Amino acid sequence: MARKYLLYLARWQLSTPILAICVAMLMARVGATWSTVVANFIGGLIFFWVDRWIFRNSAMLAGELWEAQVNVVCADCGADVDKGYRLVKARGYDKTSDRQPQFRCHECSSAKYQRDHGGGEAGAGV
Repeated sequence: MARKYLLYLARWQLSTPILAICVAMLMARVGATWSTVVANFIGGLIFFWVDRWIFRNSAMLAGELWEAQVNVVCADCGADVDKGYRLVKARGYDKTSDRQPQFRCHECSSAKYQRDHGGGEAGAGV
């Protein structure tokens, strides 16, 4: 959670120049209040997506490395899927040199992640 918070604070600092430019350009035309409203609207259009990324990709922020492969057979349920997932590296877990990696469908991947890694929300799958 601390990493997310620090990333979020850094994101706020990145928004400062955008907001300042908008306020500076509009201040003479519409005044301080409306230029701030417009700047915050523009910032919201941009940074909604950044905030969404910060709070959805907790696996990436936790230092996990995932691999996805197209057109695989799930190692657990045997289903042919368009995209399969595997967890490559996490805290206390390293399969970077695995010679026979096992990919799973999204459902089996999520179930394995919850079973093996404490039940948190999986980043992409395992």
